Amino acid sequence: SQKMQAVGPLAGGVAHDFNNLLTAMIGFCDLLLLRHKPGDQSFSDIMQIKQNANRAANLVRQLLAFSRQQTLQPRILSVTDVLAELGNLMRRLIGENIELKMLHGRDIGYVKVDQNQLEQVIINLVVNARDAMAGGGRLTIVTSNHVVEQAQRREHETIPSGDYVSIEVIDTGCGIPKENLQRIFEPFFTTKGVGSGTGLGLSTVYGIVRQTGGFVLVESEKGEGTTFTILLPRHKGEARPDQGEPRERRGSDLTGSGTIMLVEDEDAVRVFSARALRNKGYQVLEAKNGEAALQQIGTDGNRIDLLITDVVMPQMDGPTLARHVRQMRPDMRVIFISGYAEDRLGEIDGVEVAHFLPKPFSLKQLASKVKEVIRDGK
Repeated sequence: SQKMQAVGPLAGGVAHDFNNLLTAMIGFCDLLLLRHKPGDQSFSDIMQIKQNANRAANLVRQLLAFSRQQTLQPRILSVTDVLAELGNLMRRLIGENIELKMLHGRDIGYVKVDQNQLEQVIINLVVNARDAMAGGGRLTIVTSNHVVEQAQRREHETIPSGDYVSIEVIDTGCGIPKENLQRIFEPFFTTKGVGSGTGLGLSTVYGIVRQTGGFVLVESEKGEGTTFTILLPRHKGEARPDQGEPRERRGSDLTGSGTIMLVEDEDAVRVFSARALRNKGYQVLEAKNGEAALQQIGTDGNRIDLLITDVVMPQMDGPTLARHVRQMRPDMRVIFISGYAEDRLGEIDGVEVAHFLPKPFSLKQLASKVKEVIRDGK
């Protein structure tokens, strides 16, 4: 438990710095791709750099999931609907020599979770189950409503009493030896051969489920298979699944007009973001820190349509800057950008954190977010 707690802040700090580097790498690749189209000699080289940067971004996301500092976008969901959508993908992942069965209980309650993260949890568990059944077998996924009458102590965690939705992932594989059972959620612990896994799969599962307010339990006997049980708090509000945000249409127009104040202490991220937005038709004022931004806003405040600010900056951070700006311009729209989700974001008096863009982001994601926020403000 102490080791998990110590690695968490370390992973979060490393991930934050990496996300700044990756934002710059992905961003400058996007700027190069504006000049080098398919068929150009350099196009495939730039795409290779961008694809590898995106792979690195996925690894960083796993570190953030483990350290429980990632940005979650929870929605009210039906677990059975999520599993139905994943059905075809799971069958492709496990191959033909493993039988997949899904057993759903009646009147399963709703849960409030980030759908992408829940899907990642299930896929990680399915892939682990597949690897444990090299010679074939049966994978069963069972959903049910689960009531904890009295608080239960399991390993080093206490599950409070309450209503939960349970997802069990049961395999008939080789099982987990007792000496490994205590360590399976540790980051970078793996029993697979070199090059076969990062050891982040189960620690990611653990981080996502705990950040969502749930619990993950495991039962296994060597040679007898393994059962992972995920308990997610049952949503008690209005029993209606969210529809989610409409997806950005391909080929949609991302150009716009207006004046943007961009505040970012990382030079490479600021340079890329400013160039990307100028390419889309915006006027961009740049500042390296909150103090410089406030001076400019004091001079040009009336013509600024949108403030984009990093959350973590030396001296004056993003939330403090946003508070000062809102005192001068109460109607100012603000987009926060950050390498990880800051707890402070939810605690800003008088500043509603309606818009957040996690790093690393691409040129298209930045332009889409800016256009959406400016359009909503008109």
